[in-house]
Amino acid sequence: MGRRPTQVDAVAERYLEAFAALDPCAATELGITGHDDDITDYSPDGVAARAELARSALRELDGVAPVDDVDVVTVAAMRERLGVLVELHEAGLDLGELNVIASPLQNMRDVFDLMATDTEDDWRLIGTRLSKIPDRVAGYAAALRSAVAQGHAPAARQVSRGVEQAGQIQQLFVDMVASAAPENPLLNNELQQHAAAAANAYAGLATILRQDIAPHARSDDACGRDTYRLLSRAFLGAEVDLDETYDWGLRLLQSIVAEQESIADRLYPGASVSEALSRLDEEPRYIVRGTDALQAWMQDLSDRAVESLADTHFEIAGPLRRLECCIAPTHTGGIYYTGPSEDLSRPGRMWWSVPRGVDTFHTWQETTTVFHEGVPGHHLQIGRSVILADQLNRWRRLGCWVSGHGEGWALYAERLMAELGWLDDAGNRMGMLDAQRFRAARVVIDIGVHCGMTAPDGGVWDAEKAWVFLTTHSAMAEANLRFELDRYLGWPGQAPSYAIGQRIWQQLRDEMLGRGLSLREFHRRALDLGGLPLDVLKSALLG
Repeated sequence: MGRRPTQVDAVAERYLEAFAALDPCAATELGITGHDDDITDYSPDGVAARAELARSALRELDGVAPVDDVDVVTVAAMRERLGVLVELHEAGLDLGELNVIASPLQNMRDVFDLMATDTEDDWRLIGTRLSKIPDRVAGYAAALRSAVAQGHAPAARQVSRGVEQAGQIQQLFVDMVASAAPENPLLNNELQQHAAAAANAYAGLATILRQDIAPHARSDDACGRDTYRLLSRAFLGAEVDLDETYDWGLRLLQSIVAEQESIADRLYPGASVSEALSRLDEEPRYIVRGTDALQAWMQDLSDRAVESLADTHFEIAGPLRRLECCIAPTHTGGIYYTGPSEDLSRPGRMWWSVPRGVDTFHTWQETTTVFHEGVPGHHLQIGRSVILADQLNRWRRLGCWVSGHGEGWALYAERLMAELGWLDDAGNRMGMLDAQRFRAARVVIDIGVHCGMTAPDGGVWDAEKAWVFLTTHSAMAEANLRFELDRYLGWPGQAPSYAIGQRIWQQLRDEMLGRGLSLREFHRRALDLGGLPLDVLKSALLG
């Protein structure tokens, strides 16, 4: 028998319903149906409406009392999450957002990747959403101008990259519908017209970025300590000591490098870490060629992990035992996960956005990524929340995403798989360590640049110093690393939330196991809470 909904649940449900209507792109990403015919309004009025919705829900919470432990957690989580949204709005940080990975510039295009294309009705829905792009682009342009007027101009680097991406997205719209609905020429023609209008809107956006925004863009990539403190809390759901965390990141790097050096010598006696990584790339047993073979490799590894972990270290419900591994239609180099829809008609999916011209992949480097994005990482975590409809309200299951919680769990999952023996192969373990080293390095870079910390060499952090540091600590291809650095410089606080979140997850696990819980029981209790701010997670688990 399921839990009876409460007044607190009703407030949360009303908020999520209203939020989905005000942010249709987020609704699609969260798997909430009914809003796939629209694009989010990123204009100043649209941004203000979402902030006012958060304020209204907070006022509603003042009038209801929790009746059980679930309610207590819901109230704490909503007060923290909605409170941060209001703070961001009052600081002007939600208006005219622009970065290389997760701003309206990308969101208005990327949302189409999540839409079904199986039937003509699917394509008609895409056409309706496509038709909204020109108006929403105009609203976003107004927000960019307003941000400049209010003294919150984006950094010049992000504007320059935004111009480049706007040009690339124009073609993506056209390509997306080129072969759509082949049996219905009338529908295909209509889709192509909408795609052309969307492409023209993005051409205009590129011009606006060049002519109206670039002359006012700030030259400094850093956002400053005060802004960073708020953004860090937004991504973590916890306040951390930035100086202590920066120093911890440096210590963590040292320990990872030491382990890598040991493995490098074991793999190739006398070899340095960089030499070992280069030689691993030449090992035939770690090479996969072509995107079809890459997709098949991802799927096989994911399926084996699910089969092994189900009913042992985790409870994995039937609908979650299938994860679709896909090659994304974009070419950014990113690897990401999208959760199942609320009704489970759209399964959880892991996407690999392969850069153009890349057709050789090295499994030693990416085995740990499959665990991060799939099981026991994001797929298990997010999918588990989706199916808990008899225990948690929809906001808890679908609407409360916190980067430090979600990405921290995914890094915890990587280390867990190493502990469980899935990365005993020296090459695969080196790949996991390379990924962990990369995440630790960006803690140092992100906090270092934005908060004006002293760099390890005693100098002042800037983009050039960050580039040298990043390339020293990662074996990624240069194009990927260029994108990553642009991401850190333009999206402050997000990248460190992975490793900092992992640190908090591991601390919580150690505390719970010290109290006598089994590993499986810790995982069950933690995942059954759904996504939470990390401070709320601590309170819920530790009491």
